[in-house]
Amino acid sequence: MRHILPHPLLALALLAMWLLLQQSIAPGQILLGAGIALAASRAMAALQPERPKIRHIGKIIKLIGLVTVDIARSNIAVTRIIFEGRQRGQTDGFLTVPLLLTDRFALAILACIVTATPGSAWLEYDARNNTVLIHVLDLVDEATWIDTLKNRYEALLLEIFQ
Repeated sequence: MRHILPHPLLALALLAMWLLLQQSIAPGQILLGAGIALAASRAMAALQPERPKIRHIGKIIKLIGLVTVDIARSNIAVTRIIFEGRQRGQTDGFLTVPLLLTDRFALAILACIVTATPGSAWLEYDARNNTVLIHVLDLVDEATWIDTLKNRYEALLLEIFQ
């Protein structure tokens, strides 16, 4: 059965998404959605993604809490910039952050965190130098941003994945 349907949850989720996007559910739509879900499931199996090795599950909850609070704070800060204008010394800019992370999953999560936080964007990852280029909307102190990324997020991701 694993050979025919290697990722059953993925196939089921894709079929459900297909049916939710349809105007009406007809037998033809169910068959077409099932065919697409089966093909996508088999294509995913051909990619053979490696499974992440999570070391400390409890740290994930702490990371989620930190990210949620930081996103809320950042929303307020960006809203303040939009409505009140920039304060003295506030400017946007680019900064290069050296990383210790090498795990692909941890890097992907860090990229999602940075990009999901309003006022910052992950622009480029340099694997050779293990650095990331980030654009920040309110860059007051570069060292503070680097410290925040390294000690707040990267440290937790290192504990979780490496």
